[in-house]
Amino acid sequence: MSDILIGSADGQQQRLLGAMANRHGLVAGATGTGKTVTLQVLAEGFSRLGVPVFSADIKGDLSGISAPGSRNVHVDDRLQRIGIDDWAPDGAPTRLWDIFGESGQPVRTTVADMGPALLANLLELNDTQTGLLHLAFDYADKQSLPLLDLPDLEAVLNWMLEHRRSLSSEYGSLSPQSLGAIVRRVLVLKTDGGEVFFGEPALDIHDLMAQSGGWGVVNLLDGRRLMMQPRVYTTFLLWLLAELFEQLPERGDQPLPLLVFFFDESHLLFDNAPPALLEKLEQTVRLIRSKGVGIYFVTQSPADIPDSVLGQLGNRIQHALRAYTPRDQKAVKAAAQTFRANPALDTERVITELGVGEALVSMLDEQGVPAVVQKTLIAPPRSRIGPVDDAALAALRDGSPLASKYGEAVDRDSAHERLKKRRETLAKETSGKAEPEKEASLKRSRRQSPAEAFTKSFLRSFATQFSRFLVQFLKQMLKTRR
Repeated sequence: MSDILIGSADGQQQRLLGAMANRHGLVAGATGTGKTVTLQVLAEGFSRLGVPVFSADIKGDLSGISAPGSRNVHVDDRLQRIGIDDWAPDGAPTRLWDIFGESGQPVRTTVADMGPALLANLLELNDTQTGLLHLAFDYADKQSLPLLDLPDLEAVLNWMLEHRRSLSSEYGSLSPQSLGAIVRRVLVLKTDGGEVFFGEPALDIHDLMAQSGGWGVVNLLDGRRLMMQPRVYTTFLLWLLAELFEQLPERGDQPLPLLVFFFDESHLLFDNAPPALLEKLEQTVRLIRSKGVGIYFVTQSPADIPDSVLGQLGNRIQHALRAYTPRDQKAVKAAAQTFRANPALDTERVITELGVGEALVSMLDEQGVPAVVQKTLIAPPRSRIGPVDDAALAALRDGSPLASKYGEAVDRDSAHERLKKRRETLAKETSGKAEPEKEASLKRSRRQSPAEAFTKSFLRSFATQFSRFLVQFLKQMLKTRR
């Protein structure tokens, strides 16, 4: 069957249909209610269907998906209550990625591929600085200056700063203060790990869509350090989503998606994103379905996600929410209203009473219509719950077939090197012009006429005699006064 078992509600199994998986989804719930395990159930389910998965591993405990789980009293009890009789421990093929290149394969992209809009968000630029960054990209493109890494961007910005007067005829007034501010922000980004992230070889998105033994590969991005730099995390995910949208061909509706993308801690995407990026994200979520990509947002409350995006999420799993404050109560009510009502269920009340591993579930049916919400006991994953040890992580990292492709950074000829050569050429040309001018001046001084030579000699002699006379005169005056 091309579906994924989510759990059981009143003796009826709840399943996510593979043909509806690219209609996107939401996994929500308070901390400690079971969101991560539900994400793991979905991810390994897609993997068994042969669908590759990409997800950030925020806390480091998703790595357990690579190892078989184990049975215990709690697992057996849940299997019996849900009616699962074919459960067997099994791990999914897993690849580890790390923007900082430490715990997994390095993830790189070029400055040019990132583009000025996303980069401006990453650098936290204001509108004026963002406009100048767009001009820098345009100048680099016209001058055949490849922007691959941050030194390339620095070089172009500094060149524009030095030659802003000559560039003003084409680009208007270039504020040195704004250009300098951008350069300083780039320096900060370099110290925060940007020097590792930007460069080559850049990530080929097709490497995320691999299979192994008929299973889809689960790609895990180490998010533990990234959570300390949420802008880097969100900008990278937005870039990756944009790359998928731009590079993948149209597929239409298929029995299974081509790739499933999980946005864990997805509220970070919307907290500080400017309106232009939010609009782009909404458009991408709406249209990327036809490329065969399913997007699943994982967050605490549906209220974390803008309505324009929330309306695109057809498959929904809501774990417990706590209503301790008036704001929490409002969030509970809003979450209840996002489901198709079930006359036999007080959704708003049940949300606050759900136990760990329980959720309100509404999946799309064969016609793409949301089913009525059901209180569901979530199935246990077949893989290990919790992280694997360091030795297992090292084996996954070192045993990756992509280790040789992405292991070593490549620094090819680009804007930094080309502008350095341009400076050296200009310095030689300036030096070459100065020498002939100096030589010409010396030659002119040697080519004096006899009259000019006599005049200069007379003036020097007169100045000497006059100086002696003036000294004697002053001495005589002093004697007379005494």
